[in-house]
Amino acid sequence: MDHVSTFLDIAVTDPHRTAVIDPEGREVTFSTLAARVNQLTHALRALGLAPGDGVTAIVHNGIPFFELALAAWQSGLYFTPVNYRSSADEIGYIVGNSGAKVVVAEAAIAETCTARLDELGVSPAHRFAIGGAPGWEDYADFGADEPTGTPEDLTMGQSMLYTSGTTGRPKGVRRPLPGGPPVVPAVALASLERMNVHPGTGVHLVTCPLYHAAPGAFSTNSLHLGHTLVVMAKFDAEETLRLIERHGVTETHLVPTMFHRMLQLPDEVRGRYDTSSLRSVMHGAAPCPRGVKERMIEWFGPVVYEYYGASEGMVTVVDSKEWLTEPGTVGRPLPGVTVKVVDEHGEPVPAGEAGTLYYSSAQTKFSYHNDPEKTAANRDGEFITVGDIGYVDAAGRVFLCDRRTDLILTGGVNVYPAEIEGRLLEHPEVADAAVIGEPDPEWGQRVVAIIQPRPGVLPGDDLAERLAAHCREKLAGFKTPRRFEFRDRLPRTESGKMLRRSLRSPS
Repeated sequence: MDHVSTFLDIAVTDPHRTAVIDPEGREVTFSTLAARVNQLTHALRALGLAPGDGVTAIVHNGIPFFELALAAWQSGLYFTPVNYRSSADEIGYIVGNSGAKVVVAEAAIAETCTARLDELGVSPAHRFAIGGAPGWEDYADFGADEPTGTPEDLTMGQSMLYTSGTTGRPKGVRRPLPGGPPVVPAVALASLERMNVHPGTGVHLVTCPLYHAAPGAFSTNSLHLGHTLVVMAKFDAEETLRLIERHGVTETHLVPTMFHRMLQLPDEVRGRYDTSSLRSVMHGAAPCPRGVKERMIEWFGPVVYEYYGASEGMVTVVDSKEWLTEPGTVGRPLPGVTVKVVDEHGEPVPAGEAGTLYYSSAQTKFSYHNDPEKTAANRDGEFITVGDIGYVDAAGRVFLCDRRTDLILTGGVNVYPAEIEGRLLEHPEVADAAVIGEPDPEWGQRVVAIIQPRPGVLPGDDLAERLAAHCREKLAGFKTPRRFEFRDRLPRTESGKMLRRSLRSPS
C-alpha cells in the first residue's frame, strides 16, 4: 500500500459507516467523528495553537482519545497521550517538558493535577475536563460552537510519545513535522499490510490502553483504513472473546499477559465463542513464551503476527508460519528499515552473533525532546538503538536475546528502574536502592526493590510498608515494587554503576 484514503475521505464517501463503538456501546459514524474533529481543529486554532504546538491528553479508552488524536493529526500539532494512572507529579512533568498548550483530562484526574498545572502556568482556559471539573473548562463545550466543515490549510501533525530517560524521567520522541497534507505514514501501512490488515470494512478490537504506542497507532491507522473500532475500557479475557464473536472482529492487538489469561479460561468457555472472523492478532511489547504462542496459534489459527519496535519506530514483523519454522524470531525488517548488529566497540558482527541492535528508517529521524545527550548517545550516524541485544541470522531474521537489560516489562508496560530508585533514595531510611524485575507467570515480570537501609534502621515488613507508601505518593501504582528485599550492601563498581546481574543471581 503506497497510499490509502483517510478517515476524512471515508466520512465523505461512506458517512454512515460506524467509526467507533465505545465501552458503553455508544456509536459514532465516520461523518459524526469528522465533524467533531473539525470543530476541535477550529477551536485549537482559536486558542492560538499553531503547527508545532502540543496537546496532552490523560483520558480513558474512548471516543475523545480519537477526536483529539485526529484533530492534532490534521492540525500540525504534537499529540501526547499520558497514562491515566500517572501521579500529578508525573503528569506535570510531561506537560511541562512537552510545552503542551492544551491539556485534556478525565474529571477525576483533572482534580488531582490542577495545582500542578497552575504552577506550570497552564491557563484554565486551555484545560478541558471530560465531565467538567473546578478550574477546568468542560470538554463537551470545547469547540461546540465551531463549524463542522473541513478547515483550510490542513497539515500533518505527529504523536510525541514519552519513553525512558537516562535520569529515570521519560523523554519525548519528537519527529519533525512532515509539512504536507495529513496522510497515513508509509511505515504504518507497510507494518499493517505485513500483519494482514488492509483497507476495507474490517473491525478492530481495542483491548489495550490507547496511551501506549502500538494500541494507539494500530487502532487509529485501522480507522484510516475504514475499519470500525470496538473499544474496551479494560481487558477481560472472556469479554474479549464475546466481542470478537458479536462484532465479527477481524483484527486486534494483544500482549503476552493477555494471551496467558485467555489460555487460563476453562475449555468450555474458550469453546463457547466463534473467533473465525479473526484475520490478524497482533502482539508485541514483551517477550512471549514459546509455549504460550504455540497454543494461541493452535487455538486461533495462523493469524498471530508478532512485531518488534518501540516508541522510536517499528522494525520487524513475523507471521505465524515463519515463526513456527524459526521459533523466537521477531521477523524480518519492514520495507525501508535497515538493521545492523554491532559489538561493544561498534563494529559489525557476523550473522548469528549477538550484539546491540541498531536500526534506521524514516521513523528514526527524531530527537529526544530537550535531551541532546540522550539523542546523541543512542545514535550511530543514521542508525539508532534502544539498547536491545539480539542477532540477525543468515536469512535476515531478527532474534532478541534481551530487551534493555535494566528495563522491566510488566504486563506489557515499560517500567524504568532509575525512576523508582530515585524515589526510594529520597526516603530518609534508605542508604542505597536497586530495582530489578523478577519472573512472574502472569505479568511476565514484577517489580522488586533491593534496599540497603541506613545504619540503625531495622529491615523488615514495617520498613517495606513505609517504602511502598512512599513510592505510591509520587509514582503510578504499577511502578510501586511488589516485593522488597534487604541487603547489608549493594554491589556497585568504583564508578558507581550498579551490578544488576549479581542482584538477579546473588551468590
